Amino acid sequence: MRNSVKEELKAYVISMVDDNVLTMENKDDWHYLAFNEDYYLIGYYNCDNWLKDHNIGQFEAANICVQYEIDQYGQSYKEYDNSETVVNMLAYIFGEEVIYEMEDEIIDLIELVEF
Repeated sequence: MRNSVKEELKAYVISMVDDNVLTMENKDDWHYLAFNEDYYLIGYYNCDNWLKDHNIGQFEAANICVQYEIDQYGQSYKEYDNSETVVNMLAYIFGEEVIYEMEDEIIDLIELVEF
């Protein structure tokens, strides 16, 4: 994962804590709430620019998504034929890693927000 993507997703997670979306009561659902309940980014133009901003080629991005599905489910079920589908799946995949890496930091942030 590119460092710029990681930093962006970390900031997104922090904003979700600040907005009281991620709480200790829904800890088991953090990844779902942050990266699966709704689209991370909407619009082909916005998604094309997101890929460019993070220096990720469209074929590279689609390949990451396909490989993730193969690793997780034994085959790929989706068609990654547009930037919106690809970017939102990348956010899901990379978001999983970010949530895992930030778990202690998220807990600390939640405790600060609750006071």
